[in-house]
Amino acid sequence: MSLCFRLCSWRRWLLPTLLLALPWAGGAQAGEARVAVAANFAPALRVLAETFEARQGGRIAIVVGSTGKLYAQIHHGAPFDALFAADERRPALLEEAGCARPGSRFTYAIGRLALWSPDAGRVDAAGRVLSEGRFRHLAIANPKLAPYGRAARQVLEARGLWQALRPRLVRGENIGQTWQFVHSGNAELGFVALSQLRQPGRAAAGSHWLVPQALHAPIVQQAVLLSDNPLAADFLRFVQGNEGRAMIASFGYQLP
Repeated sequence: MSLCFRLCSWRRWLLPTLLLALPWAGGAQAGEARVAVAANFAPALRVLAETFEARQGGRIAIVVGSTGKLYAQIHHGAPFDALFAADERRPALLEEAGCARPGSRFTYAIGRLALWSPDAGRVDAAGRVLSEGRFRHLAIANPKLAPYGRAARQVLEARGLWQALRPRLVRGENIGQTWQFVHSGNAELGFVALSQLRQPGRAAAGSHWLVPQALHAPIVQQAVLLSDNPLAADFLRFVQGNEGRAMIASFGYQLP
C-alpha cells in the first residue's frame, strides 16, 4: 500500500469523524452513496440518480460545487463515494494519490461552452457582441476553480479580448453561480455550459452563441470511484450504460 493511499485513507475515514460539524462530514448511510458533482453536470446527474434509484433502490446523495473545491475537499478527507468532475486532471490526480479506486476513472461527457444572455437578440451567432462591448458585465466561472471558467478565459484570449474585458468580468465560484449571475440580471451575458440551456423539457429563453471548440481546450469530463461503496459502483456502471449515455446526450453533451 502506497504512502499516498495510506494518507488519503486516513483523511477519508478518520478525519471526518473528528470534523462532524462540517457540512460534508460523515460517511454515507447504509443504502446511500455520496456523490460529488461539478455544477454544470448537476441537473443531468439528478435525472440519472432519480432513474437509478427508482430501478435499483438506495439513495444517491448529491453534493454540488466547483471541480477545484470538490477536489480539495476530497483530498482533505471529505467522505464522498464518487466524483463527477468537469475536467480530467483532478480525477487523474486523485487516482495517482491513491484516493480513488484503480481503474475506475472514465470519461462520461465532453462539455460545450456557450455565451448566453436572457435577452433575445443580444448575443449574435458569431459572438461579435464581445468585441462590440454593448454590455456592462460579463459573467464567467472562476478560471482557477472551474474548467468552464478556464475555457471561457481561453476564448477571450483567443479573441484578443481578455485584458480589455477584465474590468467587466463577474466571476462565479462555479458554472451554476455564473448562470445565476446572468439569469438574475447581475450580468447581461455570460459564458455558461450548453447543458444549462438545453435541459430536457426546458429550453432557456434569450440568445446564445455556441462557442467553437477550436477556441478552447476540450472540456473532457471524467468521473472516478472513491470508495468501496457497492451502490456507488453500481451507479457509475449505470451512467456508463446505453440508457445513461442517452440521458447525458439529451442535455447537450457530446459523448466520448
